[in-house]
Amino acid sequence: MLPRILTALPVYNEVNYVAGAIAGALCYCREVLIVDDGSTDGTRELLAARDDILQVTHSENRGYGAALVSAFQFAVRGGYDVLVTIDCDGQHQPQLIPRFVETCCHSEVDIVSGSRYLRKFPGQSEPPPERHRINQCITAEVNRRFGLNITDAFCGFKAYRVSALEKIHVTETGYAMPLEVWACAARLGLRIVELPVPLIYLDVKRSFGGALDDAETRLAVYRQVLDRI
Repeated sequence: MLPRILTALPVYNEVNYVAGAIAGALCYCREVLIVDDGSTDGTRELLAARDDILQVTHSENRGYGAALVSAFQFAVRGGYDVLVTIDCDGQHQPQLIPRFVETCCHSEVDIVSGSRYLRKFPGQSEPPPERHRINQCITAEVNRRFGLNITDAFCGFKAYRVSALEKIHVTETGYAMPLEVWACAARLGLRIVELPVPLIYLDVKRSFGGALDDAETRLAVYRQVLDRI
């Protein structure tokens, strides 16, 4: 019996990107879920006109982490075997979805996580220096605190064994949510594998929003979350 696979994309104000992201995901996965996290730029209207995708809509913006939690819950309730998550901004190549799924299904892995720093790909982008610095710093902190050996704490391209997702309980709703996932995974003894993915930035000026646009504030918030979890 073939495993049931769901690919989920968290979306917030992505009217210029979402159609292309959906088209790419549908090429490699029959069931695609869009979690619209309270978009106000026309994304919601664009999605409402489609009948080839699954949808969860937040009435207001709750945060990147909250959108992923909605995807987790949808996968668990729907009885899927594997949940793949990719971002909607063009950073992730959907043609890699089958490799993530295969690794998750055939290697008895609970979390397959993309890493932009395992190796370099020809023609890949150079990361904005402050983002690279913060990623390196927080990744090292995650490894030290939780006994992990990952190289990219924040890559959104992942495949989860849904039976493992049932055990992961997170409360962080913002961009720091992946840190809580790593903490849960370590405490549960989940099996983690990283796969290299190209580092792609189509728009280096994309905003985190509000105070998080300041690098030092963002770093402090991440450390506060690590202290809390």
